[in-house]
Amino acid sequence: MRIGILASGGLGLKVLQQCSDLLNPVFIAADSKSDGIIEFAKQNQIPLFTGNPRNGRLLSFLNENALGCDLLFSINYLFLIEQDILDAIPSCINFHGSLLPKYRGRTPHVWAIINNESVTGITAHFIDDQCDTGDIVLQKEIGIGPEMTGAEVLSQYEAYYPMMIREIYDKIQTGKLSVTAQDHSKATYFGKRTPEDGQIDWNWQKERIKNWVRAQAHPYPGAFTFLDGEKITIDKVTFSDFGFDCNIENGTILQTNPSVLVKTQNGVIELTQIRDNTDFLKQDKILR
Repeated sequence: MRIGILASGGLGLKVLQQCSDLLNPVFIAADSKSDGIIEFAKQNQIPLFTGNPRNGRLLSFLNENALGCDLLFSINYLFLIEQDILDAIPSCINFHGSLLPKYRGRTPHVWAIINNESVTGITAHFIDDQCDTGDIVLQKEIGIGPEMTGAEVLSQYEAYYPMMIREIYDKIQTGKLSVTAQDHSKATYFGKRTPEDGQIDWNWQKERIKNWVRAQAHPYPGAFTFLDGEKITIDKVTFSDFGFDCNIENGTILQTNPSVLVKTQNGVIELTQIRDNTDFLKQDKILR
C-alpha cells in the first residue's frame, strides 16, 4: 500500500517521527513554515512538496514524480484538499481535533475550552468535498480538566494521533475498517482565530473570562486587554471572593497589591500570570 502524508506543525512532525517506519510514505506535503517536517523529509530522502497545493499544484507534483498512492493521511495540514486530489487518490483520511460533527472548522480544541467543554477528542474521517463532513473512521475522547490550557490539550493529541494512525493502518490491512456517517443535524462550526481575536470583554461573566484566558495561554498569542492604550496579555486568572461595589464599572482594577484584582459581570478575578510589565496597573483604573 502506497501512502502519502500531508502534515503541518509540531503535531504533524510528531506523527511522522513515530509512524514513518510503519507507513513508509511515498511523499510528504507540508506548508512552507513547517521547518521540522521539511527537514525530516530531506533527512529521510522522502519526496517533498511545500507551499500551496491548490489549483492543481500538488497533483502536478505527484504526476511529474510518478508518486501515485492508494491512501492519503492529512495530519494538522493547513490547507483544504481539493477535488483533483480526491479524484486521484482512492482513500483520503483527515485527523480533526474534535468529536465530529461538533466543532468542525479551525482550532477546535481552543473553542472547546472557551465553551467550557469537559470532553473533546480526535476524529479520523474520510475527506469529501466539504469541510470536516466525511464519514467517520475512528474517534477517541479526551478529557479537558478545569485548569487545562489550549497547549496542554494539544499535547494530549500528540500521544493519540500516532496510536490512531497505527490502529487505522492495521484495520485497513486486515479488512476490518468500518465507517459511520456523520449526523449533520448535530454539526457545529467554528472559524479560524487570529491573535486579534483574543481581547477580553470585562462585561462577560468571570467563568467565561477564565476559559477565554486558559484557552489562549502561552505559548499561544494570549488573551489581552488594554489600559490607557497599553496592551496587557494575560495567561492565567483565578476567582477571588474579594468584596466589591456592584455599581463599579466592569473592568475596574480593585487592587494591585499584593495581587491584581479586576471586577467582572458577576464577581472578581485575580490576574495571576501576566506576560507584560505591570508597573502601570493602578487601582481604580478601568481595563478595556
